Amino acid sequence: MGRGTILVHITHEAAGKIGGIGAVLHGLFSSKSYLDAVERSIVIGPLFTTEGTVLDRLGDDGEVLYSSVDGLISRGYAQAFGAIESFYNVGIVYGRRTFLDSHTGVRSSPEVVLIDVHNADAGPVNELKGQLFSRFGICSDRYEQLWDYEEYMRLAPAALAVLKSLGAATDRTVVVSHEYMGMPTALAAKLDATCEYKTAFYAHEVATMRRIVEEHPGHDTMFYNVIRKAAAKKLYVGDVFGSQEDYFKHPLVEASKHCDAILAVGEPVAEELRFLGPEFETKGISVVYNGIPAGKTTLEEKTASKGKLQQYCLNLLGYKPDWIFSHVTRLVRSKGLWRDLRVLGHIDTALSRANRTAVMFMVSTEVCQRRSNDIFEMEAKYDWPVAHREGWPDLSGGEATFYTAVQEFNARSKSVKVVFINQFGFSRKHCGNKMPEDMQMVDIHRGTDVEFGQSIYEPFGISPLEPLTFGGLCVFSSVCGCAGFAVEAAKGTEHKPQGTRPYGTRNFIIADYTADGEYADCESLLKIGRAERDRIEEKVAGEVADEILMLLPKSEAETATMIETGWRIAKNMSWDVVVSRHLWPAMKKILSREKAESVK
Repeated sequence: MGRGTILVHITHEAAGKIGGIGAVLHGLFSSKSYLDAVERSIVIGPLFTTEGTVLDRLGDDGEVLYSSVDGLISRGYAQAFGAIESFYNVGIVYGRRTFLDSHTGVRSSPEVVLIDVHNADAGPVNELKGQLFSRFGICSDRYEQLWDYEEYMRLAPAALAVLKSLGAATDRTVVVSHEYMGMPTALAAKLDATCEYKTAFYAHEVATMRRIVEEHPGHDTMFYNVIRKAAAKKLYVGDVFGSQEDYFKHPLVEASKHCDAILAVGEPVAEELRFLGPEFETKGISVVYNGIPAGKTTLEEKTASKGKLQQYCLNLLGYKPDWIFSHVTRLVRSKGLWRDLRVLGHIDTALSRANRTAVMFMVSTEVCQRRSNDIFEMEAKYDWPVAHREGWPDLSGGEATFYTAVQEFNARSKSVKVVFINQFGFSRKHCGNKMPEDMQMVDIHRGTDVEFGQSIYEPFGISPLEPLTFGGLCVFSSVCGCAGFAVEAAKGTEHKPQGTRPYGTRNFIIADYTADGEYADCESLLKIGRAERDRIEEKVAGEVADEILMLLPKSEAETATMIETGWRIAKNMSWDVVVSRHLWPAMKKILSREKAESVK
């Protein structure tokens, strides 16, 4: 991209990692390829709360250089930031956060700007809303009562002013909107006549499509077949599913067609974007996958980690399992956790016949990390996490619903038991005295035999691939964005196919839960309900179980081979590869233009 390139990342995860976008930023900022290409990175987001002290603003890896919110008025920034704060009636926190790749040692400290917009002056914001309506057709009056919408509208005018004060408003500045949150700032940059900003929409999902997939009883089984049949007839989301204008994220995501570049984290996301409208058909969407960890391990290290997990199962359930299964994820509908139980049901039948055993550690919660004292107390009182009780500090509403399904499975199963750990932080401190004292989060990724990730909606899916570099068998859905990247990365790592597997590696399984060709048109696909999906899922679950049982290593030599091959595949999916092969070409293309395209 050349020197002088400035990438400005607009996101709600500016101050710390909350979810997938935070993982992407960490990957980029600790990638040598990215740091070689980008001279300056600036991350901008809203300041969510003024509670706490200056030490809380940017976390343990951050350094605050200026904060009017906390009375830290550094002389070097006071004049410029003070004028912005006075004009827009906002507060500004400015500093740096440090990002480190523990495998490579690469680190960087990009600039971070947090803007308190709670009391922002309405004048500049309303002026922007008027321009967004007249130029892009966005009707802000429909959504401005929603803080998730209004907050990012208020952020935009002040954010551009801060860029100018930092000397970061140039014709080599790319304003990157991570999801809908950054779109008001990106569109404001397009409208700014004083600077030839470039703009990019980084699609970590398509919010409109996520809502449809999650809410329709047919989920992905229905949806992805519908959009493929619709594409053949030049039909789009409004034609098939009706107007989506009631959803505040939709007009912002749809307005991404005005950006200079659109980056999609996987092929399904690109497909979903094209389903938004005909303008996206010719937009030239660039698939920019997420990267995954690629640290090398040894057979001895993997065996040691698996041994800790086996000991944990022995402590909890009284047996030492032959196989360790895991699923580390958020407890949300999109993760399709019920599919894991379907697959495990088939595996249980086969292992019972073979007199073998397994345990499934499901590490998932929908709330914040619980206090260690509460965990120890629940463990002592009623054997948490083997047993659970409704209500805080144990089961939340969604967790209670899922635990019911776990209880039903465990009551029927003979050789596979599920342990539902509704707590993040895989260590004795966070998970109780029955966990081995030296257990760490890396142990579940390194020691597991199979990691599940059979989502109904998964724009990419970094988490299901974390055990790949450690020789784990990764099971994910065909609708996950990582599927295409994994197949691409596996080419050349193994030369002979395994069974009927077209991608020729035993390190991952792609589970296809989309309809199997018996539905002729969109109308019949739209009628897929719970019963039809259950039938299809049960059939696919049996096939996935058979593949797992076939591919699980049966000796140390096979395990060693999976470790070596998994590491080679993961290396081909590193952030350096993502930047050099996918992100760089997309950015280079728009930076090579003499002038930004005019808004039509």
